[in-house]
Amino acid sequence: MGVVSVTTADEYTKLISSSRLSVAIFSADWAEQCKQVADVAADLAGKPEYADVQFLSVPAEELSEISLKHQIEAVPTVIFFRGGSAVDRIDGVDIAAFTAKCAKLVGVVASDKEKLEERLRALINRHPVMIFMKGTRDAPRCGFSKQLIAIVNETGISYDTFDILTDEDVRQGLKTFSDWPTYPQVYAKGELIGGLDIIKELVASGELKETLSG
Repeated sequence: MGVVSVTTADEYTKLISSSRLSVAIFSADWAEQCKQVADVAADLAGKPEYADVQFLSVPAEELSEISLKHQIEAVPTVIFFRGGSAVDRIDGVDIAAFTAKCAKLVGVVASDKEKLEERLRALINRHPVMIFMKGTRDAPRCGFSKQLIAIVNETGISYDTFDILTDEDVRQGLKTFSDWPTYPQVYAKGELIGGLDIIKELVASGELKETLSG
């Protein structure tokens, strides 16, 4: 659905009364700055995540009674409606604010927690065998990490590491995400295997290489 050109006050009232999010862009043909907002609106209207959003182009001068009602003093002015009630507004040209508010109101923007979880999943799956540790494989920064690297090196299996000391968000977030409070942590094909004690148990049972190989 593209941008709808509103021509009458009745049409405008009917459209903004919808339960869907309506983005009313008050503009004028002579104002070059209005075209910037119109172009962005047209781009957003073509994206699937905005399929339920109504983008409305409202001629501010032709529908002067509507403009007066909303105290439109300059173009472009953008008013966001849901169920006939205004929920947000932008006076003037602010493309960054326009796109951000559109995204926020349709829930496109992920929460900080969702963003972190997405990043953690990507890190966990960065290599078939991932080790989250203090330091690096060449320079472990704690005894547990050093022992773990020595054990895994003996298997000859390829692996990658992530130094949790370089990123506090990952360090704290992974504890909650995987429900495992300590480091190092070993993952195979995106699944948590465990820490040093679990790895030692797998060595003792002769199952380490098979477990890491999946």
